[in-house]
Amino acid sequence: MKLATLKRGGRDGTLVVVSRDLARCQAVADIATTLQAALDDWEAAAPRLAAVYEALNHGAARHAEHFDPAACHSPLPRAYQWADGSAYVNHIELVRKARNAEMPPELWTDPLMYQGGSDSFVGPRDPIWAGDEAWGIDFEAEVAVITGDVAMGAMVAQCEKQIRLLMLVNDVSLRNLIPGELAKGFGFLQSKPATAFSPVAVTPDELGDAWRDGKVHLPLAVALNGQPFGKPDAGMDMIFNFAQLMAHLAKTRELEAGSIIGSGTVSNKQGGLFGSSVANGGVGYCCIAEVRMYETIEAGKPMTSFMHFGDRVRIEMFDRSGASIFGAIEQKVERYAAA
Repeated sequence: MKLATLKRGGRDGTLVVVSRDLARCQAVADIATTLQAALDDWEAAAPRLAAVYEALNHGAARHAEHFDPAACHSPLPRAYQWADGSAYVNHIELVRKARNAEMPPELWTDPLMYQGGSDSFVGPRDPIWAGDEAWGIDFEAEVAVITGDVAMGAMVAQCEKQIRLLMLVNDVSLRNLIPGELAKGFGFLQSKPATAFSPVAVTPDELGDAWRDGKVHLPLAVALNGQPFGKPDAGMDMIFNFAQLMAHLAKTRELEAGSIIGSGTVSNKQGGLFGSSVANGGVGYCCIAEVRMYETIEAGKPMTSFMHFGDRVRIEMFDRSGASIFGAIEQKVERYAAA
C-alpha cells in the first residue's frame, strides 16, 4: 500500500491512497483525513485503505485523480517525533575524520541517534532554504520508518511488528555549522534545517523480498545537478536495522504512533575516491561530506564544494523492474529572504 499527503485541506494536508505505479490517487476522508489519523487507528484504518489501494491498482476506484508529486507535502507534514540514527558506521567514521573527531568504539555496538525538529517538515519538491552558502549546505539521502505505538523497553522483535510505513529522507546538514555546535556538547540544532521526505510512504510488503532483516536491500539513487552521485545499497553495511534503532530509542520512553526513525546517511564501504565514485564504476555517495573526506585522504584537501544556490539534488529508489517505489525527492537550494 502507498500513501501520500496532498497540500490541501489545512496544515496537516489531505491523506490520499496512491496507485502502485504512482499515476493515480484517491482521497479517503471517510477513512481518515490525515495520515496521522490513520496511524492513530491503524488496525481499523489499514484494511480499508488497502481496499482502496487494490481498487486503484485495478482501475476500479470511483474517485481517482491524477497523482502529482509536486502537489505533495511530506507524508507526515509534522510529527510527534523525528529521531535520526546513524546506522552506517562507515559514514560516521568518514565525517568524524573530516572534523578531526575520535571514533568511539562503542558506536559499533550502541546506535548513534539525534532528535531532530519535527514541527515543520517540507515537501519533496520544496526548496532547501539557506541564508548563506558559507554554511556548507549538504544533502543526506536516507531511508526512514514510521512507527505505530511502541512501549517503553520494547524488545527488537516487538519493535519490528510496529513498523507501519517506510519512506525516503533528505536530512539536510549545514556542515560548517556542525563543529561549533557539537563543541558545546549539546548536539545539533541550527546545523539541521527542515527535513524533506519522499512523496509516498509505503507499507513494508510493497518491497517484496527487498525488505528483510529489518532493512531495505535496494540501491538508493542520488543525482546532483542531473549527474549520478550515488547508488549505494541501503541494506549493505547497515550495522543496526530499523527494529534495533527503534528499540534503542524506546529504552527510556514510549514511542507514539507517527514517530519517524531515520537510518542515517546510506553508506557502503569501498575503496578510495578514484575507485568509488559513480563515474569511475563505484557506488558513489549519499552526501557531499563523504566524497570530500575521500579527497582529503587521497589528495590532502577536499576538491568538491558543498551545494550552491541553484544546485539540485534528486533522491529516489527503484524496484528490481526499474519502477520508482516512493517517488523522488527533488530539491533546489534557494536563498532564504526573511519576510
